[in-house]
Amino acid sequence: NTSRFRCPLFPSSFLHPNTPRCSSTVVTMSVDMAALRAYITAKDGHEYDGLAEDTVMLTVTHSNLKQTWPDLRLDRHMTIHALKEKLNKHCGTSVDMMELQLKSDGALVCVLADNTRMLGFYSPANGMTIHIVDHDPTSLSRGGALEDVSLVDKYMLTDDQYDKMENTVRAYKRNKLAEDPNYKFKKLPGASMGGKRPDVESEACIAAINVGDRCIVKPGARRGEVVFAGKVPHLKPGYWVGVRFDEPVGKGDGTAGGKRYFDADPRYGAFARPHNVEVGDFPVQDDLFDSDLDDSDDGVDAD
Repeated sequence: NTSRFRCPLFPSSFLHPNTPRCSSTVVTMSVDMAALRAYITAKDGHEYDGLAEDTVMLTVTHSNLKQTWPDLRLDRHMTIHALKEKLNKHCGTSVDMMELQLKSDGALVCVLADNTRMLGFYSPANGMTIHIVDHDPTSLSRGGALEDVSLVDKYMLTDDQYDKMENTVRAYKRNKLAEDPNYKFKKLPGASMGGKRPDVESEACIAAINVGDRCIVKPGARRGEVVFAGKVPHLKPGYWVGVRFDEPVGKGDGTAGGKRYFDADPRYGAFARPHNVEVGDFPVQDDLFDSDLDDSDDGVDAD
């Protein structure tokens, strides 16, 4: 089921060129997405309800930093000097080198110039912004020094220095090969394949998979029955395994590109790569397993 909403978040310029348009752009949302949007925006316009009269919530920005501090709760009775001391703990700019500007929707309202005045003297309203201008020519925040990690000196070792160290992987391998030049290092379970992709082009990859086998499919250890094994021209090249799941943990129904390869109810079917299918004694269970599906070669659910 779907509901139709006029959505100001998605103007027509963001829609696909082939998306039908009318005089008033309409975006179709699923009921679930509409409910989520309603939940997230439920308190829009009411986020400051219930605040004490002497409290104001302001966003703080900095002239040298990309970081912002949204909705800081500040006391209207604190002095500007006390406010600067508080903000110093957030950004590091010294009190003496700090200029505070009060802004509303990006426009300057005033400069908080008198350190002895209370914040409330300048009549800040909830949602306004205090912009910190750092006038320190030697400030650490200049040039991205507090945010750009590429500017931080790294501890580096040369190959010669690393060769001289003990209790390293390189030293272990060197010692093992010194004891036995034919020593073969065991591959740990779950270790990276070093960028090598599993073979999906050879028929050997489906040699141990037969129609009718019970199986589990990665990701999610989803249980089902093998109902197809072969190539699917409408998907990526190579061999695919068609699985009919015990629970609605797929997105397909056994079709790809309009052609039916096996029978399955909607959301009960999927095409998976052979290396993601394990056949064996996997009886039907009553529990509904979670799935985390995507459109990669790890598991493709074709319509």
